[in-house]
Amino acid sequence: SLVMQPNCPPSMAAQRSFVAACALRRALATYVDANLLTQKWPNDVLLQGGKVAGILLESSGSGLNVERLTIGIGVNLGYAPKDVPNASFAPVSLADVTGQTVPVETFLEVLAADFAAVEFKLVKQGFADIRAEWTAHAARLGQVITARTSRETHTGIFEGLDQDGNLLLLTPSGKRVIPAADVYF
Repeated sequence: SLVMQPNCPPSMAAQRSFVAACALRRALATYVDANLLTQKWPNDVLLQGGKVAGILLESSGSGLNVERLTIGIGVNLGYAPKDVPNASFAPVSLADVTGQTVPVETFLEVLAADFAAVEFKLVKQGFADIRAEWTAHAARLGQVITARTSRETHTGIFEGLDQDGNLLLLTPSGKRVIPAADVYF
């Protein structure tokens, strides 16, 4: 986990999920062909269609800004559980694909450097470049997906991200902008 003090609005703090996803994909691409990696909105990295990594953000603050942001990252380097009931995406490990186990410390060094580079880009250039990088590796872009919120389920064509990182979904009833949901395909 990484703890930050961004002192920014929640919508900007949430963009760190995409920073982490891009950094994770870059770090994993050090060990496997980058074409085997995709990013599932908003917080998973897939390897050959299986879930190799996930990201969880937790925030706190007073007033309108996020003062403290914890970015939790889990990566299946050497092991992934088999036969997980109700898993949307079968877990996979880096070792399952490469046949080798990368030491945690080695991977963490690569990930930290990649995270610093992507975070620097966000701070200096804004979210547009991060959004473009994330979208270039998005799973199921232009294809039908299902987004389930706590109240509704929407199925439509995944069109990408808006300027804040919200999911853009073209449904039979029109375009939906979805800030939070579980995505299935």
